[in-house]
Amino acid sequence: MPASAANHPLDNAPAVTDKRHVRDCLGMFATGVTIVTTRTSVGERVGLTASSFNTLSLGPPLVLWSLGLGSNSLEVFRSAKHFVVNVLESHQLALARRFSQKIPDRFADVGVREGLHEMPLLDGALAWFECETRAMHDFGDHVLFIGEVIRCAKVDGSPLLFRKGEFAISQSFDDDALAISLAQRASSQRAG
Repeated sequence: MPASAANHPLDNAPAVTDKRHVRDCLGMFATGVTIVTTRTSVGERVGLTASSFNTLSLGPPLVLWSLGLGSNSLEVFRSAKHFVVNVLESHQLALARRFSQKIPDRFADVGVREGLHEMPLLDGALAWFECETRAMHDFGDHVLFIGEVIRCAKVDGSPLLFRKGEFAISQSFDDDALAISLAQRASSQRAG
């Protein structure tokens, strides 16, 4: 049920200095899950799970993502001229978890194909964005990377999502199912 104007959640909201509160609020926005990959200057593959991916522009095609200042991979991505954003499919939960952990070789036993500039493309992904790094900017406790898409492709499937601090899968509604779901929700809120 919507909050009344007299008692809105913002009226008594904790200060934005409460990082847990801010993170919980941000968690209400579901995002797709990606693994961003690149290579070191000596050719070693590097990759990490990121949900901070977004479109910036279609003309030219630009995307952005961010990486925490404390990341062990930060300097590799700062010096990389190219990277790939691999958009994960809903069945790739184990892969998302693997690339979010500190393990010696995240790529061990993972299907990988070389893309442009020998960048790692992960098998089974839903979409791939091969990018040339255009800019990076330090903001707060993260570095924002902007890349120009030089090639991209997709397959059909359902994306892996991240929301409220956990992984999730998407569900599509046809118009009738959505109307029924919304009506049931409104009815249960009136009854409660």
